[in-house]
Amino acid sequence: MLAQQEIDRIRDFITHNDGFTIIAHVSPDGDTLGSSLALLGMLRQMDKAAEAVCSDRIPPQFAALPLAETIRLPKEAVGYAHAIAVDCADQSRMGSACCLFDGAESTYVIDHHFTNTGYGTYNAVDPRAAATGELIYRLSQSLGLPLNAGIASCLYTALMTDTGNFSYSNTTGDTLRIAGALLEGGADGYELNLHFFRSRSLARLKVLGKAIEQITLHGEGQIGITSLSRAQIQECGAQEEDTEGVVDYVRDIDSVEIAIFLKETGQGVWKASLRAKRKADVGALAAGLGGGGHARAAGYTAHGDRETVLDQALALAREALL
Repeated sequence: MLAQQEIDRIRDFITHNDGFTIIAHVSPDGDTLGSSLALLGMLRQMDKAAEAVCSDRIPPQFAALPLAETIRLPKEAVGYAHAIAVDCADQSRMGSACCLFDGAESTYVIDHHFTNTGYGTYNAVDPRAAATGELIYRLSQSLGLPLNAGIASCLYTALMTDTGNFSYSNTTGDTLRIAGALLEGGADGYELNLHFFRSRSLARLKVLGKAIEQITLHGEGQIGITSLSRAQIQECGAQEEDTEGVVDYVRDIDSVEIAIFLKETGQGVWKASLRAKRKADVGALAAGLGGGGHARAAGYTAHGDRETVLDQALALAREALL
């Protein structure tokens, strides 16, 4: 666990300064958004000037989070003197918002990725935390701020989405204790579960079906892989964000140790999502291709035609199982 003195150092940094730009990572997920919005809410409680920035538009499923409507694109940002990168393993994860980080007088990094390079003026990184939201919760406690329903909901979303609804191997006793405190603080766990895990559009189900149809197994069934082109996603009437979670269905096949899902995000550009059950370290696999993540969940970007990126992913997965 991150030493309390590191949490207290963030507390002092915030307490003694004003004007903060909070930066979420590209292709924002529940942890970076929930953590960033919770931190924004905390700074507002303290009457600090602050903004939350993301270089990508917020996916529709997160639009209802408290303060989500206030998130700015980098071109709309004030660009305050102090920048805080949230859940960004390296500077490239900030996308076009990196200029705001580079231009700040001082910078802080709050993250839980083991690949984090410690690129800030100050760094609070704990790979043992299930989500960056755990660190933001501990910061709120160090600051002595009362939880309200909005902040609690954002942090619960961060924990819930990065742990697969508290089912992944990164879920710890601390994770569940914090989740309990967030429920007591006003988060509606039932409604959040319905929204993020039990509510899908017909287009999302169609694109899932298309991906499942194309699953192939390799390495005596230990590797499962599927892919979707942009055209296939569009044929289902779906958007890119509707493919979220496809890789988990590949992982759920009983024999699969490494699951791979490749989706085309641009001409010849593929986003790879990786999952592992027990033996493999897909975080290391992704890092070797310029990506990152965790031992059991990671991703990277590949370039080339479909067959090339599929063959590359399979070759690396086979190596990871040796």
